[in-house]
This record gives sequence, structure tokens and C-alpha cells, in this order.
Amino acid sequence: MKQKCLTLFLLLFGGFLYGQDVTVKGTVQDAETGEPLIGVNVLVVGGDNTTRGTITDFNGDFELQNVAIGAKLQFSYTGFQSLTKTVEDDSPILIKMGTDAQVLEEVVVIGYGTQKKRDVTGAVAIVDSKTIDELKPIKIEQALQGTTPGVNVTQQSGAPGAGLDIRIRGVATNGQNAPLVIIDGYQGDLNTLNPSDIESITVLKDAQAAVYGTIGANGVILITTKTGRKNRPPQLSYNTYFGQQETSRTLPLLNATEYALLLNEAYAAGGQALPYPNASGLGSGTNWQEEVFDRAPMMSHDITVSGGSDRVTYSLSGSHLEQQGVVGGNKSSFRRSTARLSLGIDLADNLKLTTNAIYSNVDRDALNENGLGAVLFNALNAPPTQAVLDDAGEFTLVPNTPGLGIEVINPLAQIANTFNDYDLSKLNGQTTLDWTVLEGLKLTGRVGFNTSNSESRNFNKLINYGGKVFDITRSSVNQNAINDNNYSLDLFATYERSFGSAHNLTLTGGSTVFREIGNGLFATGFDVPNNEWNFADIALALGTSPDGGRDVGSYAYDERRLSYFGRAQYDFDGKYLLSAMLRRDASTKFGPDNRVGVFPSFTAGWILSDEEFFNTDGKVDLAKLRVSYGILGNDQIVNNGYIGTLSGEATYVFGGALVNGTAIGALPNPALQWEEAEKFNLGVDLALLDYKINITADYFINTRDNLLISNIPVSGITGTFAPGAASPTVNAGAVRNQGLEFSIGYQERYDNGLKVNFNYNFTTLRNEVLEVNNGTGFIEGGAFGVGQLAPSRMEVGQPIGYFYGYETDGIFQNAAEVEAHPSQIALGAEAQPGDLRFKDLNGDGIIDAGDRTYLGDPIPNITMGLNLSFDYKKFDFRAYIFSSIGNDMVRNYERALSDVNRLDYYLDRWTGEGTSTEVPRVTTAATSNLVFSDFYVEDASFIRLQNLQLGYTMPLSFLRNDLSTLRLYISANNLLTLTGYRGFDPAASSGAPIGGGIDYGFYPIPRIFMVGANLNL
Repeated sequence: MKQKCLTLFLLLFGGFLYGQDVTVKGTVQDAETGEPLIGVNVLVVGGDNTTRGTITDFNGDFELQNVAIGAKLQFSYTGFQSLTKTVEDDSPILIKMGTDAQVLEEVVVIGYGTQKKRDVTGAVAIVDSKTIDELKPIKIEQALQGTTPGVNVTQQSGAPGAGLDIRIRGVATNGQNAPLVIIDGYQGDLNTLNPSDIESITVLKDAQAAVYGTIGANGVILITTKTGRKNRPPQLSYNTYFGQQETSRTLPLLNATEYALLLNEAYAAGGQALPYPNASGLGSGTNWQEEVFDRAPMMSHDITVSGGSDRVTYSLSGSHLEQQGVVGGNKSSFRRSTARLSLGIDLADNLKLTTNAIYSNVDRDALNENGLGAVLFNALNAPPTQAVLDDAGEFTLVPNTPGLGIEVINPLAQIANTFNDYDLSKLNGQTTLDWTVLEGLKLTGRVGFNTSNSESRNFNKLINYGGKVFDITRSSVNQNAINDNNYSLDLFATYERSFGSAHNLTLTGGSTVFREIGNGLFATGFDVPNNEWNFADIALALGTSPDGGRDVGSYAYDERRLSYFGRAQYDFDGKYLLSAMLRRDASTKFGPDNRVGVFPSFTAGWILSDEEFFNTDGKVDLAKLRVSYGILGNDQIVNNGYIGTLSGEATYVFGGALVNGTAIGALPNPALQWEEAEKFNLGVDLALLDYKINITADYFINTRDNLLISNIPVSGITGTFAPGAASPTVNAGAVRNQGLEFSIGYQERYDNGLKVNFNYNFTTLRNEVLEVNNGTGFIEGGAFGVGQLAPSRMEVGQPIGYFYGYETDGIFQNAAEVEAHPSQIALGAEAQPGDLRFKDLNGDGIIDAGDRTYLGDPIPNITMGLNLSFDYKKFDFRAYIFSSIGNDMVRNYERALSDVNRLDYYLDRWTGEGTSTEVPRVTTAATSNLVFSDFYVEDASFIRLQNLQLGYTMPLSFLRNDLSTLRLYISANNLLTLTGYRGFDPAASSGAPIGGGIDYGFYPIPRIFMVGANLNL
């Protein structure tokens, strides 16, 4: 009886002790230095089933009231190992946190699985959510520029919503160079993602990507979106910013007086009457850039609610972004709305279900942004002597004269008469089921999907620009509806086993089925009622095209891929690492004889710092050597390229009348196959001074073979010269990229509340074409001026897309120099003093097309990124800088006509012997000064301050708990660009491998000033 009473008493007393609430105080210190750690998160979990917390003060102290005995305290701090401490009583707690070897413990997504960063043997780069939050990118691609070595991002235009091109370790093919994007395990698209939803970005740059076989040759970008966490109450996050945009650059054009005087000089030199006999009263005239550019607003809101219980995690978010253009305002605008759901459920102890779904809606309006006739092209070339409006308040017409041509129009009228709309709705996501069959063996099934529907409408208003090519004599509306879908099914198993104390093995194997289907419908209607946008609809525009042409078009596609893959990862004693991968792909994009491809690869690593002979003094925290080699594929080609299609044109007599029909298009090539990328990488990882300094260096060689070369010459009897027909496409090219990547990071925390982070990286790149086996030995691309030879080439021994033209040798100063030089009449006119002097490179005594040579290329030799951050108490400061060195650009935004406006460098033109050796004379007479030469090629190297940000964080413990905060910040994006290039944006590119560096007046990237807030509850 006594024994039973004692037992009951102990149970009751023990329960009382467990349920007792106490006040917990303590101090958190650096385990190595003994210095207090400021801002450590202290979280209470368990006990009373609540979750709350606080942060340490400037002395490293913390205090939590009403904490149940038995509850657990979690201590977390960036750069230190997280700790858990059970509350036993109310005695003061001393916590010593050791440096977190993040390179050892950080988990990296590597495709069909994860791996500790210490064990990664491939070339992998990571951008975390903190970096994304600091950069505030409008599109997620922008977060990779300058933060990730080996990755170069270029904008096709600075217009809102314009496309961006990502190149991982260079331009490797004359076709599609975009990397593969995997979002939470399924093949996705970056364009519609809200950057705030992303937890991390992992970039696979070498043979590590071979697990994706025929779609991994251009590199792989793995996106992990944010999820909830277990045993957390609902966490609310709200982020917003408002911004004001302005053009980051205007070009120094001639004012009206300078223009008139220059024009008078040109007309006099051409033996014509002066167009402006009284130029002194013209003043400054119209500054068309000031008229076209304007300040434009932008704003963003996003909200996230996340949390979880012991078996369920959830994250729900929504966002809305609006951005108007600095050219055209709402005629050049971008709106994006997203909604995302992430859900994880432990159906059983060994069965887990996760699902993610993202809905995006994009609404974009755009102007003519690049090329001859673009808005900025017209703003640069329109005469400053012309007013914007005439006396009747209508837009003035640029005269249709030989000196102004038929392309230059009033840019304000062009904006006013542009009407278009593009709408995209996209739903994508995945559902994954993980079943741990037994210890070490996990089976995974995943279904991924993308479905998108887009509609666009373009209205061509009946308008007269004064006899220009842009005159519309009959109104019309173009509409299209496109439906694109893809689905994937992944089934794979992961087996982990340790043998003895030193052998660790992970095996992964499975299959992937991928299908993409879609269709498009295009239609044109004429004679829009009332000649107004509001009536621009196919249902109302009942007119048909002249001459019986087709007003409709359509397409459909259905492509499939079946893949099997396997990967073995082995390490011995944690020091010797080996990984081998093999993937077999079968794709319907290729003919039966070349439908299947096998892609092997291997990676290996050696952790030197664990060897006793290497790290005797213990100063090196980590030293790892890596090597990788593998074969990857690229199947990004046109559908049905291996078979013949009736896509040509044919007109024949039937029943005594001409009838329009179809004929065979490009000749088929049943032997067509995917491109192959041979990738080699040698790398080293170093960590020093308790992981305060981290260094990574990689040397790589990527060789792309079997490039797809179009228009291979064949016999004319095959009908390749018929309308719509073409010669076949053949695997007949090769390109090599090689270079060095280097990055160094330094982080330090001081006991006065100061934290410093420094990261610097650079990439060198050498691109060389190894083969173009098409009969001519080169492929041409791009355009310069009107009617001139193509300015860009892909040719053996040169970088892909290099510029090909005439090399100048100063300016003829007098008639004697002209007489002594080979004739230039083959270029359009005999030379005169003041004209550009071209080199006779082939020595035949004549300057002609045979004297063209390499003039530069758009591929940078070196790219660099420098990222700095300082945190002092509640203040934080961030700076992101990017630089590109060695890339050239062609200045093609100046129309080759006598009466267009010019940049002010023409004020330093040649006006007589000895006056100039760089800028030629002006004249209305025929000259060869306008042919493509190095006079129009400029060094476009630049350094850009991408982001500058200052923030202040205040606690909001009175709202919820001590972890609730509000951060206010001001930020400037693209604040400063230093460059010698004369154009709007030295970083812009059309994205084309051949012809991408030709500037037709690129829409400049805007400078953005923002104020924002981040609220966490």
C-alpha cells in the first residue's frame, strides 16, 4: 500500500513539474571566441504546444516567460550550427554555438534527389532566397546576373515583360541555347514565377546535369519553391514596394541648330542648295528623346501564409506586379498575378505526399522595341527641326524625301497608333508520393504538368504617315490563340546503404515519360469598323485579304520522350567521392534510325583536408578537388525536322484559272539527330578561417558536336529553289567553349553588432567554332543598314556570331592619299578626301567584299560580379555590381540617310586636312562611308551598379511575438552604368547566336528607385 501511494505521488509530482511554467534566461556566445552573439533566434517548441520566440540582445542575452518545463528551445543563427536545449528548470542557460560548416551540411538539389554540398563533385552554384529578396528582381533570371559565375543573363529589351536570355558557360550552338528549367522536380518555365516564392536556385553547369540526358546540354536550373515547416503556427509574410522608373541613358544628339548647320555642310559638299539658309534662329528644336521617354510607375505586392503541424506543412501565397514602360507608358506595360499552393502530408510514418501548384496570369502590351522602324530608332533619327504637333494639333509628318527615306516617322504618332494586347494564363505544378519501403530504400512517383493558354490581338489602324512603309491603307486586326501543354511522369527509387564504417553508397534509378502537345490558330480580319481599337475583333472585321490569300493559319504538335536513368554515388571514409550516371532517351523529334541516345557521365572528388598529411595545422577547414566528364544532349530543334511537310507555296492552272496550293517545304533529313555536348570540368573548393573564407575555382571545356546546320547545298533538281522550299538541315557543326570560373566569399561578425559579407566572382570564356560543314564553311546572320551584306558569321576558327566587315585605316586627308590607295569604287563610290580608308587585306589592289575580316564579337571575354552587405544593429546595406569585359556591339541605330539626325560625335567630323582621323566628312554625295566596317563596331564593356539598398528592421513584439518584424528599405536598381559604348544599353542582345550583338536602338534598361516594406508576423 505504501509503495502504491509513493508511486502515485511521484507520478503526480512529475506531472506537476512537467506542467510548471518558468521564466527562462540565458546567454548565447560564439563557442570559439566567447563573444556574445546578437540577433540569435530563440524558438520555443513543444511543452504547451505553442510556438513563440525572441532574439538575443547586444549582450547575447535573452529572456522568455511562461515556458513549460520539458519544452525545447531551438537556437538558430546564420553561419552557426543550430542547437536544441530542453528546459529543465529556471536556471540561467549558457549556450555556445559553433561555426556552421555550411559547405558540409547544406543540402543541394542535384536532380532526382539531393546531396550534401560537401559531397557534391560537380560544378554547382546556388542562389538563396535572401539574395533574391535583396535584389528584388522583376523576373527571376535577373537574380542570376553577377551572383553566379559562369552564368550570363542578357535582356532582349528594357521594356516591361521583355524576354531575357540565360547562357551557362557560353553560346554553344547556332540554335537554342536556353538551359533546362526544373521547378520542384518538373520541367517548367521561369517567365511566370514570382521571385518571392523561390527558396533557392541551383545551377548545374557540368556533367552533373547528365542525369537529364538529351535536354541537359545547355545546363540545368533547378528551382525550389518555399514550403511550410512542421510544428509552426501560421506565419504571415507581406512584401510590397513602389517604384519610379526613368531611362538609364539618353544619347547626345544634335540640336536643331547643330543639325541644320551640319546639313548645310553636307548639301554644300554634294553640290546642292542649302536646306537651311538661316539656321541661326532654329534654337534647340525638338528633343525627340525627351518627348519619347517619361517616368513610369511600378508596384508589387505579395503575401504568404505558411506553417504546419507534426504531419502537415502548408504554404499559400499570392502576388501582383504592375510595371509601365519608360517609353509609351501603358502602351508598353506588364502585369503579372500569381497564386501558389504548397502542401506536404505525412500519410503514414513511411508515406509522404507533397504537391505544388502555381497559377500565373500575364498581361503585356508592347511597342516596336528593336529593329528598323522601332520607336527609339525613330526618336534618334527624326529631324530636331520638326515639331511634334502641327498648328492643327495633329502629329506632324516626317517628309518623304530622299534624305529622310521612307522608314523614319514621328515616334509620338507611332506610339499613339500602336494597339496590341497579349494575355497568358498558365497553371503548372507537381504531385509527389515518397514511400520508404524499408530502411534505406525509398520509392518516388511524381506527376508534373504545365498547361498554358495565350491570346493576342494586334490592331493595324488605317493611318497615313506621309508616304512611308508604315502607312496602313486598309485597317486589319490579327488575333491568335495558342494552347501549350506538357506532362511528365517520373518513377524512380533511391537506395542508401552504409557498409562497415567507411563505405557509403546511394543508388538512384528510374524512368521518365514526357509528352508535350499543343496547337495554335491565327486569323486576320480586315476593315475594322470605325477604325478603332474598341472594334478590333475578328467577329466585327469582316473584310478578307486581297488576291484570295489565306486569312487563317494553324498548327498542332505532339512530341514525346521516354527516358531511363541511373546514378550511383559512392564515398569511402567521407574523403573519396565518386558518382556515375547513365541516361537513355528516346525522342519522337528524330527519325526511327536516330531516335535513341545514351548519355554517360561521371564525377569524382577528393577531400584533401581530411588527409593527415595535408592539414597538419588545422588551418584549412575544407579542401576538395573535383573532376567531371560526360556527354549530354540538346533536342531543342523544330518539330518534324526529319520528315517532309507540305509547307511550301504553289500556284498552278486548274480549270483554266490560277489556283493557290501547297508544295513540299524544306527537304527532310531522316538522319537528323540531337546535338551532343562533351563536358569536362576540373574544380577545387576551399574553406578557411572557420569557414569565414570560401573559395571555388573551376576550369571547364565544353565541346558541342552535331550542330544543326540548315540549307546544306543539294542538287537544284530537288526543287529547293521553289517558293517556300529549302535545302535540308544536317548535323554538320561543332563549337567549343572553355574558361575559368573563380569565386571568393568572406563573412565576419563583430561583437559591436556589425556583420560583413563580401562575395566576388569572375568567369573567363573563349568561344571557338570548330566545324561548319555546309559547303561554304560559314553561316551568315544579322543585318546592317538596308541592302548590305550580313554583318555576322559563324565560321571555323572564330567565335560564334563574330562581326565580319571592313577594317578601316583612318581617313583620307588629301587627294594624294586617295590616289596612292587601292580603289574603293566597288563599295559604292570612289573615295574622296575626308572618307574612311579601308584596308586591302587580300592585297589584290581593289577594296571589295574579299577584304572583309574579323571586327569583334558580342561574347564577353570576362564577366564579374561583386556583392557587398553590411549589417549594423538594425540597419542593413546591400550593393550588387556586375561587369562585362571584351564584348563588342554594332552601332546600327543611325539610318544611312543624309537628312536624319546624328549623334554629337559628328561635331568632330573631318572638315579639312588634319581636322579628324576618326569621323568622316558629311555629304549628300555617294560615299562608301556607310558600308559595314569597324567604324560601327564599339567596345561594349561595362560595369553596372545593379542594386543599392538600405534597410532598417524594427521589432513588432507587441503585435504577436518577439520574432515579428517590419523592415523598411529604399533601393535603386541599375543606378549607374560605366561604359564607353555610345548606345542605350551595352548589355542588351537580341539573343540570337548569330547577329545578337547588333544594336538597332535597344530599349534601355530602366533606372528604378523604390521604397518597400517586408512584414513578418
